[in-house]
Amino acid sequence: MRGRPPAGFGHYLRDMVYGSLDGVITTMAIVLASEGAGLSARVALIMGLANLAADGISMGASNYLGLKSEIEQQQGSVSAEAPWRHGLATVVAFVVIGSLPLIGYVLGAMGGARALPTALVLSALGLCAAGAARAPYVGRHALASAAEMLAVGALAGGTAYAVGALARMAVR
Repeated sequence: MRGRPPAGFGHYLRDMVYGSLDGVITTMAIVLASEGAGLSARVALIMGLANLAADGISMGASNYLGLKSEIEQQQGSVSAEAPWRHGLATVVAFVVIGSLPLIGYVLGAMGGARALPTALVLSALGLCAAGAARAPYVGRHALASAAEMLAVGALAGGTAYAVGALARMAVR
């Protein structure tokens, strides 16, 4: 079994996968739930931006504190592992990949097209890119790894849309 590389992208792989997947899913969930509920694009964008800021910080801080706790529990060296770097990697992946649904939403609306399809395409591309980047570090084919990330995103996104649509019917 391969160990985690001591430095570089592979060392932060868990953090990058965690951040990018959660970033796209939570931001896309806001967009899809807003669409399903019939809310305006303005509401989706405002809530999506708030999600990028607050949830990004939460994810990074949670990863930092979780890793720091694990190191301290094992009586390891917190300074040697620098858990803040793992937290930062999570935030960066969350914000960069998680912003794709909002960028797609804005670009779609600006181009005169429906915003949702553009947001979905950019989200899918982001998930596939993150999955493909992960593949060489886990010994998997890039397409299989991309498909795995895309499947998780699609399941979560479909759920968010359904909840929004059900809420719309229930709150009439």
